[in-house]
Amino acid sequence: MRPADFSRGLLAALEASEGRRRRRQRDTTPDAIGLGIKRTLLERAVADDPEPAQFEAWLVEQCLLAADTASVGGARAMALEIFHEWRLAACSPEFSAWLARGAISDDRSA
Repeated sequence: MRPADFSRGLLAALEASEGRRRRRQRDTTPDAIGLGIKRTLLERAVADDPEPAQFEAWLVEQCLLAADTASVGGARAMALEIFHEWRLAACSPEFSAWLARGAISDDRSA
């Protein structure tokens, strides 16, 4: 799977996360900020489509680009999360297939 295809699947999964976040009774502002950073990183990955072997380095580069902003910690946390999901997709055919199908979830439309 190419990073762009993987990232498209995760972007679809973020829709479900947004549905769950909106239904929570507590203040979800921090969740929204983190999901926004993650969405931005995934959208950049779709646009850049780095080589699979270079995806980790590409994520590190994105963190370095964020080093001059207040969101550097958030960018690092979300880049690590994306990388862990990338590794999971590499070793889990079920997860990869779910992403390829569009990350179907009952929470997406909520």
